Amino acid sequence: MLYLGSALSRSPNRSRVFLFFGTDIAMSRRRRIYEGKAKVLYEGPEPGTLVQYFKDDATAFNNKKHAIITGKGVLNNRISEYLMVRLAEIGVPTHFVRRLNMREQLIREVEIIPIEVVVRNVVAGSLAKRLGLEEGTPLPRSIVEYYYKSDELGDPMVSEEHITAFGWASAQDLDDVMSLALRINDYLSGLFLGIGLRLVDFKLEFGRLYEGEQIYIVLADEISPDSCRLWDVETNEKMDKDRFRRDLGNVEGAYQEVARRLGILPEGGPKDLKGPTLMQ
Repeated sequence: MLYLGSALSRSPNRSRVFLFFGTDIAMSRRRRIYEGKAKVLYEGPEPGTLVQYFKDDATAFNNKKHAIITGKGVLNNRISEYLMVRLAEIGVPTHFVRRLNMREQLIREVEIIPIEVVVRNVVAGSLAKRLGLEEGTPLPRSIVEYYYKSDELGDPMVSEEHITAFGWASAQDLDDVMSLALRINDYLSGLFLGIGLRLVDFKLEFGRLYEGEQIYIVLADEISPDSCRLWDVETNEKMDKDRFRRDLGNVEGAYQEVARRLGILPEGGPKDLKGPTLMQ
């Protein structure tokens, strides 16, 4: 089963999944493979590469809540690019190759492991609800959780035993995933703290990169305010998709503030990106 992010191919043969993007005219000429909640997949420019297009759609509660935040895809593209590049600089292998334009990334083709890896540093979200803990309580140590990627099942939480028993990943795969997840957490926690943000928790996806006879576990999908909980260190103000989930308002301002603190600007400066507008 090959797919990227929420895109999948259920062919019994290991077929390839590609992405490519550009103007509306160019996009219409490209072979679209799959459209997910926040990204679209198109056939790529050459074998072994993909292109990832970031949409403005915002979804929550397994797509039961939906809106368009104009410009969100541009911001997530730039933020994810920045973080992927920084992680690569410290030796974390990723699928990212380069950003193509405001909404597109060239990435490597990978076979996604169908597990969402959630790293938690502070009690929030489903952890608070499941265990009756007060949101905002620091955890004694970082906790890593696994969730099976299935929209139909609501992405249920699973254990290492489930993952290895059903063949979603091997024990060695999980060792690599755990090691990379904790390393990413350590680095990103420090990076965000340096710009006044607390990395409360975040979701990662990993894939297998095939190079000849070698198989490597690499970081895939994206890292952005869509997949991270980020709180202002001084005020605990939420600067992530929880503003959309919880109807807190000013979703666009929060995403722009994260980009601003990271020093990210669109090509040509702010005039290229009017403030994202939430449209119900």
